[in-house]
Amino acid sequence: MLETVEQQIRPKPAWTVLWLHGLGADGHDFAPIVPELVRPDWPGIRFVFPHAPVRPVTINNGMPMRAWYDIRNLSIEQRADEDGLRASIADVDALIARERDRGVPASRLLLVGFSQGGALALASGLRREAAVAGIASLSGYLPMAERTAAELTPAGRATPVFLGHGRQDPVVALNLGTRTRAALEGWKVPVTWRDYPMQHSVCAEEIRDLGDWMTLRFSGG
Repeated sequence: MLETVEQQIRPKPAWTVLWLHGLGADGHDFAPIVPELVRPDWPGIRFVFPHAPVRPVTINNGMPMRAWYDIRNLSIEQRADEDGLRASIADVDALIARERDRGVPASRLLLVGFSQGGALALASGLRREAAVAGIASLSGYLPMAERTAAELTPAGRATPVFLGHGRQDPVVALNLGTRTRAALEGWKVPVTWRDYPMQHSVCAEEIRDLGDWMTLRFSGG
């Protein structure tokens, strides 16, 4: 089981937000965003921020860092190391199973990720047999799109997805986000798309829009 950083708003949480960090970061990276995101009328939530394993990353000269999978080159078709990605999908599934054992089923769990974490959130959530309540990918992209098309489950197809992206993103280019949007829409996945005047980051407007989308999920919408 991956080590995690956790925050809980109110006792006995009814929901979990599982938040996956980006390349080279760790579970502490997005923990400070919780006070900005949480709204007074939300239910009790456990925020879980796991640490990715440390592994060499090819595009960074083989330097070991926290990564959900190796990035061998910047070509979208070859960007994700399939073995590493599938191992991380299994790690995410294990964390979701732990939340079930702690009283929060997948149907009350939101899977959120930034950059490489957003890619993993999509790869994991769209393949699940037991759907999560929603998937949010911030400045991310869909890895292994052709494999995903073949492995997309009925539960994954029905899962609401939020995609947020910076229009000036130099790390994960905007066109990777729009390609992801087009693929999901082609599969009839319910997608909310937002883009922002920012680079590879998050902004107050995106946090507000993500909060609106999460509010709908908490209300069953």
